[in-house]
Amino acid sequence: MGSLTGKTAIVTGSSRGIGAATATLLAAEGAAVVINYRAKAPRANKVVKAIVEAGGRAVAVQADLTEDEGRQSLVDAALENFGSLDVLVLNASGGMETDRGEDYALKLNRDAQVGMLEAASAHMGEGSRVVFVTSHQAHFIDTVATLDAYEPVARSKRAGEVALRERIPALAERGISLVVVSGDMIEGTITATLLDRVEPGAIEARREEAGKLYSVEEFAAEVAKAVTADVETGHTELVGGAKSFVA
Repeated sequence: MGSLTGKTAIVTGSSRGIGAATATLLAAEGAAVVINYRAKAPRANKVVKAIVEAGGRAVAVQADLTEDEGRQSLVDAALENFGSLDVLVLNASGGMETDRGEDYALKLNRDAQVGMLEAASAHMGEGSRVVFVTSHQAHFIDTVATLDAYEPVARSKRAGEVALRERIPALAERGISLVVVSGDMIEGTITATLLDRVEPGAIEARREEAGKLYSVEEFAAEVAKAVTADVETGHTELVGGAKSFVA
């Protein structure tokens, strides 16, 4: 019996990277998990297969989080397949894509996050938890400058965090808590790869300043811990390299 036995979790953006690793860890703790992907079904199905083969429960659902129908399909999948919805991990983010429109970062990192919260929380009971995954570059963007190429994404993610925090009182009335997990640049993620491509040396420079950059697996472990952590609603867990940002 794991700490999440009998619980159901939605993890957005979970067909690869941090989302996939987080979903796998939650499943190992007993949670039934809804794996979300936008376009790569084989990748999502591979995550589901690994979870099921390990004795867990999971289902893959295609959903574009910038659309109402996509967000609702994730909620429906949780309820129809597993009978409840207890955990929402808001991991999906983006904005550096060049083919999704100028306002895509804000649509995904703010509007879609709030929309997903509203769709899910309508079916979450007392004791449920929402975890929002962000970066130090976004969390501290109002006080610490970031790379030029990442600034639009950082500002949109910060806007998303602010919008989610505004809903904490309403969530608290229903016994739902919200925790923010903020990490430094993560080795091996698509965002870090794109940034290093646009601004060569960005990863190495950040690694030297922070002393260490977390791997996908290491950061996912911190996100998974936040699901059951004994902390107050609104808590921000700063993972790795935050000293220079706080200073």
